[in-house]
Amino acid sequence: MEKPWLNFYEEGVRATIDYPDTVMPQVLADTARKHPDHAATLFKGAKLTYGELNELVDGFTAGLQQLGVKKGDRVALHLPNCPQFPISFYAILRAGGIVVPCNPMYVARELQHQLNDSGAEVIVTLSAFYPVIKQIRDKTQLKHVIVAKIKTYLPGLLRFLFTLAKEKKEGHAVDISGDANTHWFQDVLANAPAKPTPVDLDGDDAAVLMYTGGTTGVSKGAELTHQNILVNAIQCKHWLKTTEATEVVLTTLPLFHSYGMTTCMNHGVCTASTMLLVPNPRDLKDVLGTINKYHPTVYPGVPAMYVAINNDPGVLSGKYNVQSIRVCVSGAAGLPVEVQKRFEEITGGKLVEGYGLSEASPVTHANPIFGENRVGTIGVPWPDTDAVIVDLETGDKTLPPGEIGELCIRGPQVMKGYWNMPEETANTLREGWLYTGDIAKMDEDGYFQIVDRKKDMILGAGGFNIYPREIEDVLYEHPKVREVAAAGIPVEERGERVKAYIVLKEGETATEEEIIEFCRENMAPYKVPRFVEFRTDLPKTMVGKILRRVLLEEEEKKRQ
Repeated sequence: MEKPWLNFYEEGVRATIDYPDTVMPQVLADTARKHPDHAATLFKGAKLTYGELNELVDGFTAGLQQLGVKKGDRVALHLPNCPQFPISFYAILRAGGIVVPCNPMYVARELQHQLNDSGAEVIVTLSAFYPVIKQIRDKTQLKHVIVAKIKTYLPGLLRFLFTLAKEKKEGHAVDISGDANTHWFQDVLANAPAKPTPVDLDGDDAAVLMYTGGTTGVSKGAELTHQNILVNAIQCKHWLKTTEATEVVLTTLPLFHSYGMTTCMNHGVCTASTMLLVPNPRDLKDVLGTINKYHPTVYPGVPAMYVAINNDPGVLSGKYNVQSIRVCVSGAAGLPVEVQKRFEEITGGKLVEGYGLSEASPVTHANPIFGENRVGTIGVPWPDTDAVIVDLETGDKTLPPGEIGELCIRGPQVMKGYWNMPEETANTLREGWLYTGDIAKMDEDGYFQIVDRKKDMILGAGGFNIYPREIEDVLYEHPKVREVAAAGIPVEERGERVKAYIVLKEGETATEEEIIEFCRENMAPYKVPRFVEFRTDLPKTMVGKILRRVLLEEEEKKRQ
């Protein structure tokens, strides 16, 4: 196939990369051997070197094996960005297990579905999240629960102050003493055998079940192999032109999300970079304080993060020095040109838009960092990655430049399939091509532009993807609701916010507050509708399918 985009690769970026025959836990061991004293993580000022990180991973691997984890077992990871995340992640892989990253914002019912669908028998969670696990444990297959404390890897004084002032107040102080097969993270490390049992790993073995709404909105696990995640990290290294043992990666993207997993953590380990771990990406004061003190050079993020920095009074007054930032790739939503220009003015660095999806580990496209950046596009396919636009009706016909259709991707970072969902896999993976569900077009030079992101997907605050069906399924359980549709409403530069359109059952009355409170009890906070509109009916097709498009057109007219 023709690849016009290769003409726009920067000097030194090859069309094909020679990937090593290894796996990420071995890459960590190799990096630790080469750079044992280089900082792997910085967490509120506390450092773990690569040598220390690798030793902790070895210890936790042995601890997991002692609990019975063997090759192919699923182990859930229910943590924010803290040192226990990379320790657990690479230990699970080293033990031959499959990582199941879980969003800490999930409420009990959402987490229960993910644990049961994956068949996870072990989970590593944070003490503040333990009550949710305890609530659903008897409805899952969990055999062991490992509880980590956020304060464990804090610097001494900060740890003391946290224990004194915040631990109990913020829900971190929990008692697990009476709960069977429940272990403190540090006890698993302390009681582990001296060395883990080596496990043979192949590139085609499953490494991660990355749960996603996929292309249809039904929650399912994208089965990413060891090769998938290694390849995408190395592609990232080549595209960003990161230099070994010199980069500092601002890690505000959640590591439980494929974007953060690849561009911050795995890419960081491949390049011996230092990960600046920020547990709450919405804590702008912490983010800016971290930038000011530790001088990150690489900052993968989402537009809302860059908007926040652009508009912060402390940045504008010079209180925070953000000029260490050299390279940024923005994903999850379209990057407005004014946001990009302003951020580059403030930092002196380069900010470009890229594209990916969990099914591709996740990155497939980006604009050249120092080459030709075409604003409004997602750039060009990465090395070893093919992309085409196919017709929307059959998906069989490749369209010429300029025509709108579905974006399809082929490359070594594309998933093996959906976990235990052969029909969904067959619909999404066809003859080696991943059908993304995104509507796009390609220009003559091979730059791609997303026209309509995943049909009905809502791009929520913090870069989280929200699928209308998730909202609707919950609201249909409300006893007063007859019909419902959910859609994303643009709110200035803050991305989209969920709006629910509701038709009540005959004779019923309800308030906006009542509906929102019901949602708060049954879904993660970022999914809860910000707006509710009661209607007598909803626009539908002849066969009765609700037309969200018409609802959005109505909203657009209201704003004019």
